[in-house]
Amino acid sequence: MTTPAHGEFDVVVTERAQVAEGVIAVTLARRDGDPLPDWELGAHIDLFLPTGFVRQYSLCGLPGSDTWRVAVLREEGGRGGSRWITDRLHEGAVLGVAGPRSHFPFDPRSPRPVVLLAGGIGITPVLPMARAAAAAGREYVLHYAGHAGRMAFVDELAPLHGDRLVLHVSEEGTRADLPRLFAEAAAGGAEVVCCGPTRLIDAALAEGERTGVPVTVERFEATELAAPVWNGPFEVELAMSGMTIEVQPDESMLTALENAGALILSSCTEGTCGTCETVVLEGEVDHRDSILTPAQRARNDTMYVCVSRAACPRLVVDL
Repeated sequence: MTTPAHGEFDVVVTERAQVAEGVIAVTLARRDGDPLPDWELGAHIDLFLPTGFVRQYSLCGLPGSDTWRVAVLREEGGRGGSRWITDRLHEGAVLGVAGPRSHFPFDPRSPRPVVLLAGGIGITPVLPMARAAAAAGREYVLHYAGHAGRMAFVDELAPLHGDRLVLHVSEEGTRADLPRLFAEAAAGGAEVVCCGPTRLIDAALAEGERTGVPVTVERFEATELAAPVWNGPFEVELAMSGMTIEVQPDESMLTALENAGALILSSCTEGTCGTCETVVLEGEVDHRDSILTPAQRARNDTMYVCVSRAACPRLVVDL
């Protein structure tokens, strides 16, 4: 679940550094000099860019620091936000920011061993998790997969984690052997925490199901949407106002709520950031997000209205 977001405020870029091919690390401080909000491991923030884009990036610095750090991979096929940051963002620039929020929990003091599995830019939320696990004395190993020259923060990770860091570099023929990794995790009673591209996450979830190893994931890419469970229009009752809104088959629940004047925050509009989390009081939900675990979906008490819909004729939500 998400943690409460703080209101929007301005930050200034205090440092910009290239940390791998196509990857820029950006350090941010509050423009007004006030302390930054506290954040939990796995948290991300919303960056409001001058272009009008709003993009989400995981915090990869130190919790409790007077600055935040994010890392941005330049994506040629993306929607333009990463290209603007990597090509045009400069030290001294001022950006709007909101957050932090977290739906990727990690307990560094858990007695259970943990396998941290990161692919590419998925190292960003995992990096502070590994640091916290080491500081807390938790048994862990960090597997980091990627392409030569494009793996960020390797120079920072190596001295911190020693032989607990296992690099899987595609060009060196050392790709991660997930069946073996999960077999070892099962034998050692470990859990797996994974972040990276869709292919890695899907493979990790499949291995977790096969071996019985608990897997926690965070996706940076939205999962492909299947056909809706309920094909017709449905009603949404807003419990606090008493308003009832009809959502048509060709519109999102978020759009219908906004058109009716309901106050609801949103950002990514693709079910990955968690901004539009809404409490469900009655009705069955067709969960189409990339956030909730199967157990969380089964509870049927929350939904992300930018992509999720009703699986029945009527929902009642806490709005």
